[in-house]
Amino acid sequence: MNATTPRLAAPTVHTFTQRLSSTRRGARLARLLVVEQLRAWPVSPGVADRAEQIVAELAANAALHGCVQGRDFQLRLTLDTATDTVRIAVTDARGEWLPALSVDFETPPDSESGRGLILVTALADRWGTDPYPPSGKTVWAECAMEAP
Repeated sequence: MNATTPRLAAPTVHTFTQRLSSTRRGARLARLLVVEQLRAWPVSPGVADRAEQIVAELAANAALHGCVQGRDFQLRLTLDTATDTVRIAVTDARGEWLPALSVDFETPPDSESGRGLILVTALADRWGTDPYPPSGKTVWAECAMEAP
């Protein structure tokens, strides 16, 4: 009698990387590209929605605070099926301006900015920064895949 044993699917790592202009238009395009990319990958709508908002905030910060004239920012999106994690990484040219990992939750109510990292903290399972030599930084966030 021939019996076949079930095999687990091999873990896969999907990546998407794009350089974008350090402008509001580049930040908007980053969000739109991530929406389309996540539709092509096996990612639940809930995780895709969280990732879209995180990219919107990190890309806007890169365009506003990480901008150096003539230098782009880089968006990198990774889906690792072995760890069931979506990782978003935005690299800009301003390594000397690091975001505070302990977010100030005392943003004045009439302020037009200052809430982006509060949203990232709420939406991501974890986030942080890494140096990007010679003078940049990468701000990253990870979202665990939801159970089907």
